[in-house]
Amino acid sequence: MEINLLVGGPSSEWPSNLFKNADKKVWVGADRGALWLIKNGIHPTIAIGDFDSSSVEERNLINQNSQKVYTAKPEKDDTDTELALKIIFQSFEKISRINIFGATGGRIDHLLANLFFVLRSPFCDYTDKIFIFDRFNTINFFKPGSYMLQKEEDKKYLAFVPLTTVKKLTLIDEKYQLSQKDFNFPVSLASNEFIGETGSFSFETGIVCVIQSKD
Repeated sequence: MEINLLVGGPSSEWPSNLFKNADKKVWVGADRGALWLIKNGIHPTIAIGDFDSSSVEERNLINQNSQKVYTAKPEKDDTDTELALKIIFQSFEKISRINIFGATGGRIDHLLANLFFVLRSPFCDYTDKIFIFDRFNTINFFKPGSYMLQKEEDKKYLAFVPLTTVKKLTLIDEKYQLSQKDFNFPVSLASNEFIGETGSFSFETGIVCVIQSKD
């Protein structure tokens, strides 16, 4: 099952096609994201958040238009994104993919939290199923192995970002190549590019974030 999660980042960062065929998809809204879904004609399967910045009218709108609502305490250990993901893990079986929107832009601390949560349990169990999208970028995460990436038609740039210690990172057929390079700390290997329609890479330990982006 493929799940779409809209969280509370600025709408200016949404992909232009965010709501294309939205009525045929499963949606979860995290805090302000739930309200935005409803205002765009989508009834989320789940709405989750503390809703502390929402008016009484907005909370009523969320309650009336969501199949299920989870209200959290404002003082909590998880971010809205993390809390929503935990509810998704509990609520759906056989999750094939989770597409996250609204997780970039705005506050830098939220952006960093949304990049690094994949390193912790229970999120690390779903590392390869989590994708983050905004108007400029597609972000996904990889555990050790060998992979072939498919170039997105509208994207020019390709970045490899070791989020942990990574051993023997090899970029095989990208514009700028590497051969079994070790990294002992997080680093962004930015502004690489595909040569063709695919790009291959491999590594032996750690977690690598891959970003396809455009200007």
